[in-house]
Amino acid sequence: MTIGQSMLPEFDQEMKSTRQVLERVPDEKWHWKPHEKSGTVGWYALHIATLPGWATMTINTENLDFAPKDGKRPETPKIENTKQALAQFDKDSSEARTALEKVSDADLLANWSLLMGGQNIFTMPRIAVLRGMVMNHLIHHRGQLTVYFRMLDIPVPGLYGPSADEGQMGKPANA
Repeated sequence: MTIGQSMLPEFDQEMKSTRQVLERVPDEKWHWKPHEKSGTVGWYALHIATLPGWATMTINTENLDFAPKDGKRPETPKIENTKQALAQFDKDSSEARTALEKVSDADLLANWSLLMGGQNIFTMPRIAVLRGMVMNHLIHHRGQLTVYFRMLDIPVPGLYGPSADEGQMGKPANA
């Protein structure tokens, strides 16, 4: 079993949980945000939906320059509602899973770099990029979106067991 293949059970669980969160994003709250410095519900949905694509890109490239000197920035898909977010997420997570399943250990241990205008922001092994900049990043923003759900009175799905909205979490055993 390769390192990538050993990551698949965790990847599958996190993608399942992430899809559950995206399914609950209400289109009518797409532009809502709790504070002027916060991202909107829709921004989080778009970001979360496209983060699995970073896994595929990281596995298949040696670097990404997100502000290249020639001005050709990587394109972010135009996502304007939950249906589009789910379609993008399903596509990107499926492609990421396939890439993770097939990547060699040598390729996962090879360095990958994030650049801005040709300048190196960081270089680290691909596996560290996948764990930190893809998986942990996705989980972090997914958590932020579930806080928005609580503020909007949208039931929060149980991600690592029942939530206070599903099952008996937070209730005394004798209740």
